[in-house]
Amino acid sequence: MNAPIASALCQITSDVVLGERVKINPFVNLYGCRIGDDCMIGTFVEIQREVVIGARCRIQSHTFICSGVTLEADVFVGHGVMFINDRNPSAVSARTQQWKLEPIVVGAGASLGSGVVVMAGVNIGAGAVIGAGAVVLHDVAEGETVAGVPARAIHRSSARTPS
Repeated sequence: MNAPIASALCQITSDVVLGERVKINPFVNLYGCRIGDDCMIGTFVEIQREVVIGARCRIQSHTFICSGVTLEADVFVGHGVMFINDRNPSAVSARTQQWKLEPIVVGAGASLGSGVVVMAGVNIGAGAVIGAGAVVLHDVAEGETVAGVPARAIHRSSARTPS
């Protein structure tokens, strides 16, 4: 994009890189991020700087994606999903820029149910499924299904099951 877009309906800064055919719904804030081709960004979504969204991702309404998050291609993010990039937040560390960003990666084809919280430094493997309302504190293996608070494995794809 060449110029920032600012209105009562959305704010997209000039440093946002949008792929082809990206659908952006009203009341969205995007700044300093990169969004791949054929993505959909739902209403009331904020995507911060240093976020990379792969092609064909679907991000439902009321979701917050903070700096340091990478969503690979074909990721589904349900309504009201929250990513957290700092394990020890405080007003002082935020004000003095002494906080530690811990990146989060969500692998290709993963699905995150509504209300999921993903903590700092977590990697979610390709094709993983995160049940609605789960709090993900630890890495999730490729093809694994987790649910609960804290999130625990409830199923592993047959491709990963030992013979």
